[in-house]
Amino acid sequence: MRHMTTPYLLALKDQLEALEAGRLSPLASLSKEGIRRRIEEGQDTDHRQSFAVDGDRILHSRAYTRYIDKTQVFYMVKNDHITHRVLHVQLVAKIARTIGRYLRLNEDLIEAIALGHDIGHPPFGHDGEKVLDALCREHGLPSFQHNLQSVQFLERIEKQGRGWNLTLQTLDGIMCHDGDIHNRSLAPQRGKTFADFDAQGKAKSLDRKRELVPMTMEGCVVRFADTIAYIGRDIEDAIELSLINRDDIPDRCQEIFGRTNGSIVYRLVTDLIANGLEEEAIAFSDEVSEGLKELKAFNYERIYLNPAIKKGLAKITSCYRVLFSSCLEQFDKQERKAEMYANFLNEQGQDYIEGQQPVAMVRDFIAGMTDEYFLRQARLLGCETPEKI
Repeated sequence: MRHMTTPYLLALKDQLEALEAGRLSPLASLSKEGIRRRIEEGQDTDHRQSFAVDGDRILHSRAYTRYIDKTQVFYMVKNDHITHRVLHVQLVAKIARTIGRYLRLNEDLIEAIALGHDIGHPPFGHDGEKVLDALCREHGLPSFQHNLQSVQFLERIEKQGRGWNLTLQTLDGIMCHDGDIHNRSLAPQRGKTFADFDAQGKAKSLDRKRELVPMTMEGCVVRFADTIAYIGRDIEDAIELSLINRDDIPDRCQEIFGRTNGSIVYRLVTDLIANGLEEEAIAFSDEVSEGLKELKAFNYERIYLNPAIKKGLAKITSCYRVLFSSCLEQFDKQERKAEMYANFLNEQGQDYIEGQQPVAMVRDFIAGMTDEYFLRQARLLGCETPEKI
């Protein structure tokens, strides 16, 4: 077997980057353009491409492992076929890479953004996010937003507070992935620096309605793929749980997209690819964009705001409040053997502990919990928790 010397591997890297430059669209992000906040030892002799490294680091993060028991939309249900967060991010990655391949964009960057985009989600999905947001603001913190928390985990909590030192392009795509905003087209806001990134994150924390735009075309693709991945899948889950019937899908949406998740994904992906990169933007056609807007409204009214999926929310809200207060008390009393220390603070470096308010550390600890860990800790504190139905 040939000995793989460092010069040989670096030559292969040079070949890969030359292939990228010749094959990818002029609007794509090249791996050699990846910018890290800190220069790393051996960075110049690493044969791996920058965005591929980001994807690997996210996959190996503790926060990624916890995706396995995080709610997507439906919580406390006894049905193993309902989508969890871990499946959602995989679907986003697959859909976004398909779009990126046809538009000749950087699939490694797309994958890294997709895999990391929801790492900051707290227990019980968007309902849990709203509860944690209220608690943060009550205690003098800026609003809690899962995209900002994803950056917090990846930059300031993982690896004992050192973070993974991901590229600016990946972090920016994660922070700017907001899938609730409806756009027919999206053009990247190019030329950002880490100073711009930090300023935009701070501004977003103070104004959750502020729209952030990714700096790369790959980030724009992931933002659209996020919606494509959940819109039809949530309908299938709602049908599985007998919350809606397939015939309830609006007639116009059925005409445009069909009646299944598969046909919805196919139509949306095909439309994006067929429109190409118009005027340096990725875009849906007018018909598909309007149809998607109507389908989103249907999902919000019939699924996301449906009281039937929120039967355990009052108890979960109470549990959040009790856990938040308990964690603050643990910190005040310096209870080194208590849960917040044993499973969080004792693993952090001094830079994290000295640089954060106690209430921010409580936010980070609770945001990182899986659903089951959250419920287990709540029960230990005497909370009444909901039962799966």
